Amino acid sequence: MMQNLLDNMNSFNAEVRKQALIELLNKNHEFTKEGTNVNMHFHSFNSYNSENWSPTRIAFESKQRGLFAAGIIDFDVVDGRDEFLEAAELLGLRASVGIETRAFHTEFSDLEIDSPGEPGVSYIAGAGFVTTLAENSAQAETLASYHQKALERNMALINRINAAISLIAINYFEDVVPLTPGGNATERHIIQAYIKKSIQNFKDKRALMSIWSELLNKSVSEVKMIFQNSALLEDLVRAKLAKKGGVGYVQPTMDTFPKMEEFFAWTKSCGAIPLESWLDGTSAGESDPVKLLELSRQKGALGLNIIPDRNWNIKDSELKSLKYNKLKEIIAVASSMDMPLHIGTEMNKAGLPFVDDLDGTFLKPFKNHFLTGAKIFIGHSVLQRFAGFSYAGTEADTTFKTIKLKNDFFEMVGELPPITKPIADKLRNAGQSRSLTLIQEALKLGKW
Repeated sequence: MMQNLLDNMNSFNAEVRKQALIELLNKNHEFTKEGTNVNMHFHSFNSYNSENWSPTRIAFESKQRGLFAAGIIDFDVVDGRDEFLEAAELLGLRASVGIETRAFHTEFSDLEIDSPGEPGVSYIAGAGFVTTLAENSAQAETLASYHQKALERNMALINRINAAISLIAINYFEDVVPLTPGGNATERHIIQAYIKKSIQNFKDKRALMSIWSELLNKSVSEVKMIFQNSALLEDLVRAKLAKKGGVGYVQPTMDTFPKMEEFFAWTKSCGAIPLESWLDGTSAGESDPVKLLELSRQKGALGLNIIPDRNWNIKDSELKSLKYNKLKEIIAVASSMDMPLHIGTEMNKAGLPFVDDLDGTFLKPFKNHFLTGAKIFIGHSVLQRFAGFSYAGTEADTTFKTIKLKNDFFEMVGELPPITKPIADKLRNAGQSRSLTLIQEALKLGKW
């Protein structure tokens, strides 16, 4: 029964997902005691989740495993926003919703930043989206344009790959779009579709192994082993078909993605927090963290997104030492600039951990920085959602004389107990002005 409910939480039918969660809660399910780990960067099945988890399932699993706070981020959409926030209310979970995209960094046009082999291209994000964008608004139209450009890039990629390997050619709308509930397919969905199509077209296993042996430039025996590891298979196929040097790859230009400052301005106009992202500090564009973050701030970034697992969970000891020291460096620089840190593990590839262990040997020195950042983003989500008071807004900037004072206030709100449905209903019914007063009163009491 429990497994059926969990499976239903991943249904492409939103009502089935919601009812599965409600039914489970009606059984008085016991959850793990709240701890101090956070994951603010889960990808849901609205872009790509390796377990095909929905926003509802992510919220449930986060509560089940005792996370202090959780956030979802998807590529080029905020489709999971309402679902995740509603599920979090039902569960009593601190929650945040964001968006991730790739953008062009004009000043680093000739330098690799955090998109390997692609000078000028940078992964960036926004956190704390809480309200529906008004239909036909500039914000809604801009978001639609991001989605449309992603679709066009996907179809162009498929056309190039199909021309090179016609034996397993796919149709975007028939083979790729059905893999995600809202039609927001990613490169990983495309790779999955090619693998599935090859299995459909070559039912004889020897023929299947033979074609992939040729495509991957591996022996048949190697391919047989690779097919037993789905994550490795997808990585290798992605490299051969879609990444630099692959048959479908085309080097992006400054017109392929939006400019960084444009995305940051759009994020801020939505009442959310613009985030720079950082990979591991080893590229030319990330070699000077002070320059990187100062430029990012000038363009509108207010926080920094990091995936810590990439910087310490490494087998090669020399590379591990290098990247770990780079992690120390970027955290020190961001902290000196009062830029809150936004961390997570993504779950957009098989084998990634569910959450970072902030009490582990390597991440414990940064635990307070990571927790403070999470609390700030949660505080923003609460204040913007119910009181229209955004961390990125002019009202917050004029209310607080320094970024440090602003951070302290939003952190305190983020430390409050999670918003449950009764509390959310009370705040919604009170209206924005009264809600701000209620939140301030809760701060004095330390509870709702």
